[in-house]
Amino acid sequence: MKKSINAALAAVFTLALATNARAAGNTSSADVSQISSTQVIKAGGLEISMPMIRATPPKAPVSAGYMKISNPSETADRLIGGSAEFAGKVEIHEMTMDGNIMKMRPVEGGLEIPSGSEVFLKPAGYHIMLMQLKEQMQEGQTRKLTLEFEQAGSIELELPVMPVGAGKHMGQKKHLGQKNHMGQQTN
Repeated sequence: MKKSINAALAAVFTLALATNARAAGNTSSADVSQISSTQVIKAGGLEISMPMIRATPPKAPVSAGYMKISNPSETADRLIGGSAEFAGKVEIHEMTMDGNIMKMRPVEGGLEIPSGSEVFLKPAGYHIMLMQLKEQMQEGQTRKLTLEFEQAGSIELELPVMPVGAGKHMGQKKHLGQKNHMGQQTN
């Protein structure tokens, strides 16, 4: 329990540092449109697209991985874990808000990927928590991550390291006339 609390506090601290760095102009911001939408990994009935890892400030102990997992098959699957050489621990986490309090916790028993559906791993929701980082995640790098599924087994991915703000619009539908964070037309 104490380790989970410490990991969650480290994650909150790292996200706060990254937010402050971006506000100070030290980190560029990006959205999911900057992530290659052409990379689709198909394995065991699943399709994984838009994979990415968030860049970190120096000596940050944690980062997060995001992606879209589609399951066009007739059989549900479950994301149960992962591994990476650059991280001592890889877990599936969920971030929720309780009033003004952010809560982050591991997803016990894994994350279900229902048949015929899409699951977005994104900021402020389900995500891959990369803990005990052995080195800084720097924008422009590519990192290997292995995900473990109950049915599909091990799937190795190469994830680009994107700026701190990347991924924040994953899973959102664009509507005609929608503007981005700078007031620019997006379609």
